Amino acid sequence: MQHPAIASGKVAVVTGAASGIGLAAAKAFARSGMCVVLADLGGDRLADACRQVAALSAHPDTDVVAIETDVGKLDELEALERAVIQRFGRIHVLMNNAGIQPGSSLFGPQANWENVLSVNLMGVINGTRTFGPHMIGHGEPALIINTGSKQGITTPPGDPAYNVSKAGVKAFTEALQHELRNTPDCKVTAHLLIPGFVFTALTANGRTAKPDGAWTPEQTVDFMLESIGRGDFYILCPDNDVDRATDQKRILWAAGDIVENRPPLSRWHPDYADRFKAYLAGE
Repeated sequence: MQHPAIASGKVAVVTGAASGIGLAAAKAFARSGMCVVLADLGGDRLADACRQVAALSAHPDTDVVAIETDVGKLDELEALERAVIQRFGRIHVLMNNAGIQPGSSLFGPQANWENVLSVNLMGVINGTRTFGPHMIGHGEPALIINTGSKQGITTPPGDPAYNVSKAGVKAFTEALQHELRNTPDCKVTAHLLIPGFVFTALTANGRTAKPDGAWTPEQTVDFMLESIGRGDFYILCPDNDVDRATDQKRILWAAGDIVENRPPLSRWHPDYADRFKAYLAGE
């Protein structure tokens, strides 16, 4: 069952749309007959992505547009919203998907922390706060989809800035959905996309061929649309290596660190690593 916001003539705005999950989502929206706005940093990648999406549209010259936008800058998000409303009148799908992962360490370069938080977290917060009031106000069914990460839930060691940003996206999107469902006559719903291992420019790490364990961006978007059609808030995606049952056990173990007063990140603690492996194996 397809959500009524994803339909011919409706308008979708996708950030981080020049590649990966964002581009796959923009293509899926175009195939559904939607008007699609691709927002990303400017350059050849964005122009090429726009051509790919336009090729799938029944009205490529009028229904598909690329708008250069740095989501880490509030004024550019505000300019994006004005441009979309001026061109299309209303917005029915906002997908806050833009993300970066330059890598980080606790006491590493300050710029990495600031850049990751400004794009991955504040881009989602400011995008929602900029577009949300209009989407609520026009009274038609609408969606706000925020791209999170399993790293924002189980917070594995190795890239703390990214984990913090995605944990913030989870908390913000949960608060957003609570706000929306308690707003009278509101027809906007929020959804948290939690991808598995997806082969994109962000995760390639120099590889040119998709690893067997990874999903494609298209598989992820198909799963996202199916989940939204069911009304799911948490869109917890599997991949070819990790099934849902394994994800659930990892998430429950992470929550158990608090409940059972274990050391944080006990899954990677030498005193608990074997116990976690046994738990995961059902022993």
